[in-house]
Amino acid sequence: MDSAPGPARAAAGGRGADTAAAAVRTEPGTRQPDGTAVSSGVRPFGPDQPDRPDQPDRPDQPDRAGPGDRGGAATGRDESSRRPQRRSGADPVKVLMHRHRELCERAVDPLEIAAALEAHGVTDRTAARYRHRDVFSLAEEMYARVPRGGAPETPPDVDPPTPHGARGAWAGLTLLPGAACALLLLVLNAMPGVVHHGTSSTHAPNTAARLAVTAIGALVVAVALRLALRLGPLRAGDGPSFPSTRLWVCCLLAYAALGDGLLNAALAGGPDTTWPADTAPLLALCVSVAPAAWCAHLFMAGARRRLAASRGLAEFAASVRPLLLGAVILYAVVLALLLGLCGAVLGQSVDYAGAACLGVLLLLARLLVAHGRTHAPAVVLGAATAVETLAVATVFAARLPGCDALGVPVETAVDAVGPDVVPGTACFLAAIALLIHALRTLTRASAHASTEDPLGGTA
Repeated sequence: MDSAPGPARAAAGGRGADTAAAAVRTEPGTRQPDGTAVSSGVRPFGPDQPDRPDQPDRPDQPDRAGPGDRGGAATGRDESSRRPQRRSGADPVKVLMHRHRELCERAVDPLEIAAALEAHGVTDRTAARYRHRDVFSLAEEMYARVPRGGAPETPPDVDPPTPHGARGAWAGLTLLPGAACALLLLVLNAMPGVVHHGTSSTHAPNTAARLAVTAIGALVVAVALRLALRLGPLRAGDGPSFPSTRLWVCCLLAYAALGDGLLNAALAGGPDTTWPADTAPLLALCVSVAPAAWCAHLFMAGARRRLAASRGLAEFAASVRPLLLGAVILYAVVLALLLGLCGAVLGQSVDYAGAACLGVLLLLARLLVAHGRTHAPAVVLGAATAVETLAVATVFAARLPGCDALGVPVETAVDAVGPDVVPGTACFLAAIALLIHALRTLTRASAHASTEDPLGGTA
C-alpha cells in the first residue's frame, strides 16, 4: 500500500451524486480516517478540491495535471520546491538612474551625464557591468530613459556660439593689464630721477613720489588683472577658494622684478643702496594675459568638440592631450616673443628661461583654477615661492658665525649660471609638476562638464 493514499470521500447515501466530500488535509505524522499514516511532504487533494490559498502558484511549476495525475503533480511540486527558483535580474541601468536621479533629471544632454559619471568614478570598465561598452553609451541610455513632459528638447550644441558682445567683452578686458603696466612704466620713466646731493634730503621727496606712483600703479594693474580674470575662459571655476594662491602669485611676480637684483646685492655683501628693478618681464607677463586667454579658449573649445565626437574616456583623453600641450607651447612661444620685444623697448636684458617658465606656470595654474581644480595650484605655487625665498635667505644666513656653508650651494650655482638660475629652476620644476597634473585632470570628461555639479559633489 502506498505511503500516500488517495483522498477519502464521504458516502453518497442520502446526498446528491454530484456532491463531493471535502478533502481531508492533515499534517505529516497524523492519520487519515481509515487509519493510514500521511507521509511528510505529500498533501492529499480531492479531484474537485482547489489548491490551498496559502500555497501561491510558482511560475516555474508545470501546468496542473488532471484528476488522474494528482500523485505525479504532487511529486513534481515537491521536487520543484527543492530546486532554487529563477529570478529575473533587476535592470542595472534603472538602479543606476535611481541612484543618480537628480543628475538624470537636470542634465541637458548625455554629455553632461557622462562627464558627471566619470567625475564620480564610473569608467568604461564600470560601464561594462551595466551592459554598455563605455560611459558615453551608458549616459545616452540614461538620458533617453528619463521621462520628460511635452515635446522632446533638442540638446544644445556642444560648443554653443558665443555672442560677439560677450566675446568682445572678455577679449577687451584681457588687454587692460598690459595697458595699465605700460602706462605705469611710462609715467615712471617720465619722472625725474633721484638727485643725490651728498647727505642733503632734497632727494627724499622725489623718492617718495616715485614710491607713491609705483604703489598706485601696482594697485591699478592688480585691479585690471582682476577684471580680466572675471570673464572669459580664465575665470575661476566652482572649486574651493584658496586665498593663499594670490599671495604666492604676488611673491613670484615681485621676485621676477626685484629678486635677481637682491640676490646679486646679497652675494656682494649688500644691499647698501637700492637696485634697479627688472620691469621687462613684468610688462611682458601683463601683456601676455590676452594671448593666454585665447590659448585657453582654443583649448576649451577643442576639448568640447572632442567630447562630442569621442566614444570612450580613453579615446577622449588621448585626443585632448595634444590640445593641452599645443596650447601651452603656443603661449610659451608668444611669451618669448613678448619678452624680447619688451626688453628691446626698455633697454634691459631679459631672463628668458625664468620669465617663460613663470608665465607657463601661471597659465597652467589658471587653467586648473578655471576648471575647479584649485588645490594643486596653491600647493605648487607656494612651493616655488618657498624655493626662491629660501635661496635668498640662505645667502643672508651664511653671514652668521659658523654658517658659511649655508650659502655655498646658491653662490656656486650663481657663479656658474647667473642669478637667473634660482627663478628658472624653481619655476621650471613647478611648471613641470603642474603640467603633469593638468595632463591627468584636464583630459577627463568631468573637467569639461557643466560648472554646476548635478550630484552635489566636488568634481
